[in-house]
Amino acid sequence: MADYFVHESSYVDEGAVIGAGTKIWHFSHVMSGAVIGERCNLGQNVVVMPGTRMGTNVKIQNNVSIYEGVELEDDVFCGPSCVFTNVINPRSHVTRKHEYRRTLVKRGASIGANATIVCGSTLGEYVLIGAGAVVKGDIPAYALMVGVPARRIGWVCQCGTRLGLTGGLGQCADCGESYREADGILARVDRAEGQG
Repeated sequence: MADYFVHESSYVDEGAVIGAGTKIWHFSHVMSGAVIGERCNLGQNVVVMPGTRMGTNVKIQNNVSIYEGVELEDDVFCGPSCVFTNVINPRSHVTRKHEYRRTLVKRGASIGANATIVCGSTLGEYVLIGAGAVVKGDIPAYALMVGVPARRIGWVCQCGTRLGLTGGLGQCADCGESYREADGILARVDRAEGQG
């Protein structure tokens, strides 16, 4: 007996790897060659293609397709109907499987409902992509991105709270984590470093 749950309306093809405690809900399809980690949750009408990887505790909301070339690290959240692509210039009459571009979504990132992630992008750790944004290109860790095309309008804490910075330094009002910005990059300040 499997140590994960699959709703009776969904399909998991032979050769797919599913981690313990994962739940796959209504009308979803996980194809052979897909790798899904432990304690993931796939909502209704989710498709996971061959050659994709998901880490532990990934949450995929309804109507999301994870196309070949997409990798989601641990604790990633994909909002309802967000979109990944894997070819830059698709044509129905031209086969471009050899042109698939990799998309990497790093640990703790959250992608809002109806956002589009154009292939070839890397989303840094704990980024927050606003609903409906269109991301093309690499995004630094902790960035808060909105709009079409997406632009950075601030920074967010690892817990998801928007940060206010003064002189390149900031502390989360909710969890107390401290951050430092330098040269357009935000990094957590080690607690020991902050006390020294």
